[in-house]
Amino acid sequence: MKDFNFFAPTEIVFGKNSEEQLASMIKKYGGNKVLVHYGGKSAKQSGLLDKVCEGLNLAGISHVELGGVVPNPRLSLVKEGIRICREENVDFILAVGGGSVIDSAKAIGYGVGYDGEPWDFWMGKAVPQSCLPIGVVLTIPAAGSEMSNSCVITNDENNDKRGINSNLCRCKFCIMNPERTFTLPTYQTAAGATDIMMHTMERYFTVHDDMTLTDALAEALLRTVKDSALEVMRNPNDYRNRAQIMWAGSLSHNDLMECGSAKDFATHKLEHELSAMFDVTHGAGLAAIWGSWARYVLPGHEARFARFAVNVMGVENDFTDIRRTAEKGIEATEAFFASLGMPTSIHQLLGRDITDDEIEEMARRASHDDQITLGNIRVLKREDMVAIYRLAK
Repeated sequence: MKDFNFFAPTEIVFGKNSEEQLASMIKKYGGNKVLVHYGGKSAKQSGLLDKVCEGLNLAGISHVELGGVVPNPRLSLVKEGIRICREENVDFILAVGGGSVIDSAKAIGYGVGYDGEPWDFWMGKAVPQSCLPIGVVLTIPAAGSEMSNSCVITNDENNDKRGINSNLCRCKFCIMNPERTFTLPTYQTAAGATDIMMHTMERYFTVHDDMTLTDALAEALLRTVKDSALEVMRNPNDYRNRAQIMWAGSLSHNDLMECGSAKDFATHKLEHELSAMFDVTHGAGLAAIWGSWARYVLPGHEARFARFAVNVMGVENDFTDIRRTAEKGIEATEAFFASLGMPTSIHQLLGRDITDDEIEEMARRASHDDQITLGNIRVLKREDMVAIYRLAK
């Protein structure tokens, strides 16, 4: 078992009408002038944004608004948020939305106290030294950013998508009302469930195989999301199963699932280049390439994949052929993604064939021009990345 530190400081307010505690939570964590940060139509159309702002007004909490966050959140809006926060003397950021809104809020929080170009952080030219406190009203369970230390931003000048990690950006609190997810489009629900599962799977497939409790927790989370996702696809207003998915999204990415192990995250890094180049939905991109990654790294790790096949996907164990059991688990995972309406190849994701030039460019970006490798269960060089993209065509 690998030594580890576990730090999860975010306070969770979970359940029906949990938004009613929003103003008191902001005051608890020192907010006086708040930037309300959100995406597009859904926050307004659902009435949630009005409810949030009305609650702040009644509590005497001054606020300004900044909407417009899109999937794969853009650096240009981050810069606008930094400008507003400085001009308005904002001391707290409230993210109303999902992972893209939260990551955009984190990036703004980093940039307010930094005199240089914000992209410096993602290029490794500077390390965040401060971050404005952030609270969340979660509407889309998927990214897990509400309890993670990660922040992924796309530079819209060059379509470069990168992530950084720092405990400075961990949210102070998160309001979670599963009822707010009832109206999510089917595709977004499916992509979110896929992303949640992948956050745990990226930690489960590891060279460390002696963390019994962490493995058991991961397997239970994966089974729960798998079962609950199918239920909410049939009945979008299923509170119980919506709640399972929402809580699993946070637990999947708050580092609990990697205690005693070392995360891989090669699939995530490979997908970042897909969504940066083609602006596709992150969860769908993960589903499109995971099977190819799994088959590529399988040799030498058959036992790990076979355990996943049996304990998560319900595959019958073929004790005479462990590799075949492992392969059936990969096939069962792809079949599950497909049952949610997710693609299992890049062709299905894009609706066309990807070109060799596009594959080479994604591998170049993912490897930072051969300066970095990806993965843990198998370390991937640039040529490995090209091979996985080609397998996923």
